[in-house]
Amino acid sequence: MTPKPEPVEQIACALCMKEIPKSEATVAEAADYLLYFCGLDCYDAWQKEPHENNVPPAQ
Repeated sequence: MTPKPEPVEQIACALCMKEIPKSEATVAEAADYLLYFCGLDCYDAWQKEPHENNVPPAQ
């Protein structure tokens, strides 16, 4: 009997909402939360947007 592969955990990009494997996401950490991005393009676009509560983007 062949074992079934484990399902890959999927998450949504914080900017474009594209579903991506969590293991391949770009992560930004700020204050008390984590944000996941599908790639550097979305991460760069997020950094340029104003953010709620004046929380600066992660460096």
